[in-house]
Amino acid sequence: MMKSKRSLLAVFFVIGFGALFMAGTCFADVIDKWINEFQPSALSKEDQRKELDWFAKAAGPYKGLKIKSCAEHIKTHLYESEVLAKAFEEITGIKVEHDVIGEGDVVERMQTQLASGKTIYHAYVNDADLVGTHLRKKSCVVLSDYMKGEGKAVTNPYLDYPGDFLNAELGMDYEGNTLQIPDQQFPILYWFRYDLFTDPQYMKKFKEIYGYELGVPVTWAAYEDIAEFFTKHVKEINGKSIWGHLDYGKKGPWLGWRFSDAWLSLAGAGDKGLPNGLPVDEWGIRVENGVPVGATMARGGALDSPAAIYALTFFVDMLKKYAPPQAAGLQWSEVGPIPGDGQIAQTIYFCGTFSSYPAYSTPNSPVCDAKGMPKWRMAPQPHGKYWEEGMKVGYQDAGSWTILNNVEGKDRAAAWLWAQFCISKSVCLKKFIVGRTPIRKSTVFHPMWTKETMLPYGGLIEFFRSPDRKLFTDTGLNVPDYPLLQEQWWHYISMAVTGEKTPAEAMQGLAKKEDQLMGKLRLPHLSPKLAEPKGEEYWLKQPGAPKPAIEGRGKAITIPYDEMLKRWSENELK
Repeated sequence: MMKSKRSLLAVFFVIGFGALFMAGTCFADVIDKWINEFQPSALSKEDQRKELDWFAKAAGPYKGLKIKSCAEHIKTHLYESEVLAKAFEEITGIKVEHDVIGEGDVVERMQTQLASGKTIYHAYVNDADLVGTHLRKKSCVVLSDYMKGEGKAVTNPYLDYPGDFLNAELGMDYEGNTLQIPDQQFPILYWFRYDLFTDPQYMKKFKEIYGYELGVPVTWAAYEDIAEFFTKHVKEINGKSIWGHLDYGKKGPWLGWRFSDAWLSLAGAGDKGLPNGLPVDEWGIRVENGVPVGATMARGGALDSPAAIYALTFFVDMLKKYAPPQAAGLQWSEVGPIPGDGQIAQTIYFCGTFSSYPAYSTPNSPVCDAKGMPKWRMAPQPHGKYWEEGMKVGYQDAGSWTILNNVEGKDRAAAWLWAQFCISKSVCLKKFIVGRTPIRKSTVFHPMWTKETMLPYGGLIEFFRSPDRKLFTDTGLNVPDYPLLQEQWWHYISMAVTGEKTPAEAMQGLAKKEDQLMGKLRLPHLSPKLAEPKGEEYWLKQPGAPKPAIEGRGKAITIPYDEMLKRWSENELK
């Protein structure tokens, strides 16, 4: 009897051991499958295995949970939804529903969750433009505190934050605390047809007319000349119209983003200082010790300043004079593919992620050669006549992981694991190749990148390797309630586009409205407190913004693209 019991125990032991062995082997196969999917990677396959094994072990207590997250509709987030969510579930046992929706819907659902206290999503990929809102409303988890405290056990030891992040400052508060952590970044850049700009016949003709070299415009004056040149003087290429400018002007929230996403900083409306200008930022809001005190010139703001009016005037004039007739009826989601049709010589507004549309890499498309190599390039946007050295130049969209305070306990831990998985070194390089929205230095400085392998990206990788990336930032901390205040922009800007108001009337109305709304806000932290008006003349005599009017259009300056690229390569910011 004793022998039979021992024999039975031995059989159970062998069966149990075999089952464990098989489970371990199966899990190793799962890891191998995803390591192969995430190629190329900034990590070796051995280090990828270590990182993915860590996720599996750290997720043990949360296996079987289901979490929901959302992000705006770009390729990067579709890859997260369709590929990374599946990988995360197979590796960790945590099921993720990652909704890819409109950018406005992301903000609206987050506002609803904040107002109701009911969880709609456990995590949002929410633009770091809202960092000032989250700071003042104390609405989200302070991730830097969570990583050191409650969430230490579920914080990836291989995260390498902030050291490996291109712009770690995006999503930080005035003291450097992390409220949001970047998931994707794309700058708004200048896009142009390199083949046309280096064509001897166009170079010669341009210089004969304008007296300087055709090249990448450094200033708005040069951009305007180039727009006129292709629209009015070249007119057609291969029997098709060629336009010297492209933008969009349809009434809607997207028109507000077009302006609040640093158009005024390009004009030079704000103050010097990075990331956003202090005391006056690119929204024209003046802050004192972190407290917003006004957007009108009468209170020391710059939203109705000569520089702001100049910015809107230039936008409207360029749209009417040099863009295709349909441009005024376009919105953000429609404008991205259009230069790929081959009839746009340049555009001052091109989101880096637009380059992931097929036409920009398809062999024999209107903007690619037979090998799929681009006839186009990207460069920093030109700036207006009020811009000064020491100011930010343009805008970077930084969709950033944000966990609201009402998400607690296991849900918070699982959401944080999922967020980190999407920004892990194991997956980031592959994610960049899909969506062209890098966040890590290890992505853009990977040894795979050479002059030849970077060429298909048209200058995007070189931009992120250059010091210029630090001059392109998000909206920043001065804006106390982004959804409320941003909504006003498109109402007023659209009236200037349609001619219902002059640019001066539109910007003056917008500035007054922003002051009215800020005056009503009562926020838990650094709430706006409007300053007593001292009058426009008083502030125009003070140093910095608001700045007095500058006559004329400014100097037209260009730079050869290859010279700019050489300067970037000699001054890489690792």
